[in-house]
Amino acid sequence: MSAGAPIRIGIIGLGGATGQMLPSLTRHPSMRIVAGADPRREARDAFVAEFGAAAFDSAEALCTSRDVDAVYIATPHQLHRENALAAAAAGKHIVVEKPMALSLEDCDAMIAAAGRAGVHLMVGHTHSFDPPIAKMREIILSGEIGPLAMVNSWSFSNFLYRPRRPEELDTARGGGVIYNQVPHQIDIVRLLGGGMLRSVRAMAWAHDPERPTEGSHLTFLQFEDGAAASLVFSGYDYFDSDEFHFWVGESGEEKSPSGHGSARMMLANLADPAAEAALKTVRAYGKRAASKAGSTRPSGAAERAHHPHCGVTIASCVLGDLRPSADGVLIYDRKGRREIVVPRGSAFPDKSAVWDELCVAVKSGREPLHSGRWGKATMEASIAVLTSARERREVYLSHQVPVVPGC
Repeated sequence: MSAGAPIRIGIIGLGGATGQMLPSLTRHPSMRIVAGADPRREARDAFVAEFGAAAFDSAEALCTSRDVDAVYIATPHQLHRENALAAAAAGKHIVVEKPMALSLEDCDAMIAAAGRAGVHLMVGHTHSFDPPIAKMREIILSGEIGPLAMVNSWSFSNFLYRPRRPEELDTARGGGVIYNQVPHQIDIVRLLGGGMLRSVRAMAWAHDPERPTEGSHLTFLQFEDGAAASLVFSGYDYFDSDEFHFWVGESGEEKSPSGHGSARMMLANLADPAAEAALKTVRAYGKRAASKAGSTRPSGAAERAHHPHCGVTIASCVLGDLRPSADGVLIYDRKGRREIVVPRGSAFPDKSAVWDELCVAVKSGREPLHSGRWGKATMEASIAVLTSARERREVYLSHQVPVVPGC
């Protein structure tokens, strides 16, 4: 690949995650979509119609294409390892959705395969890519408000009551908040705190026998340097923490305060799990593309868009506090309260930082911040949340890595 050429990317899995990433990917000046893979014929047909790109019915087939430089893996969690191994064996750079994998052994296999092939392995997206979080890290590193002491992260949403496939409600197959939402929170606090967690103490709950997986957790994290973080997540569709974030949703969309409980009520009207799985499929790429191929942009979203976020995150330093605002970062210190506006990309949702990081890694040869080693460290802490909750004890960590200098 020549220095000035765009990175040719193949997308493995044309589901909901891909729909969230496509707007930023299609607008990125250094990326070009050349291939897609999905077992659903309607998704492949829509993909070809929208992008004029090649379409394959399997990840393995896509990885054999000589026209692909890198792959984005957005398949169900249990397939991440085998898809990444196939891509590495074919010499493709890899961006894999969170969670990186369902075990540390799988993470190790993916890291080793990428190392043997000499390709970059990146884990994204998580909300640690959000521009306000990056700006908060910059402010902390500057020393402007002193060293970091603690981070608090709270997120209350309807996560567990969105349409789900059966495996998404089975913890053993990567379901529930531990594998889907905890990595967001841990990635954010690891980035803000420098990466090196020491231990985890947590509790987690599965309150609904009809959704038999963890829907909430409360976790305390210690860093090696003495800083600490507390994490709370509840996906039971009661309180909505976007009330504390200016009524801006996770993707940056403006929301109505009147939506409490709507996800639960919608599911109550479905006949059975098959109807729920069918509803999830309707929202996937290909079905949705019948009207607007691959677009996730609501009508008028460009005018109402703000930064994506993961609940409410407050970082407390010795001389002040920080939190993301809808459009930047709020600083609370001895001078009072002020806002730093952080520019947003043109796409909605704005996930451009993922592709920026991949481009820098590929063009420079430098390890990305969200590398396989970083992703494994986040998964070690995420899995420790589950272990700590089940065994009611503190879990000490041994695979943590610091933030890569210069990233």
